[in-house]
Amino acid sequence: MKDMVKKLVRDESGQGMVEYALIIALISIAALTVLTPLGTSIREKFQEVLTSLNQS
Repeated sequence: MKDMVKKLVRDESGQGMVEYALIIALISIAALTVLTPLGTSIREKFQEVLTSLNQS
């Protein structure tokens, strides 16, 4: 049993998958941080265009 635990501790086969998951999580957080304000400003521009078209 002790040997099996030592073998599992040394096994690094799942390490790459964890690293990829962390990278994807960080990219997702960065994208949300950048795109949320951008989406708000785009919505405001469309609202301005819609208001302008309705006044014509």
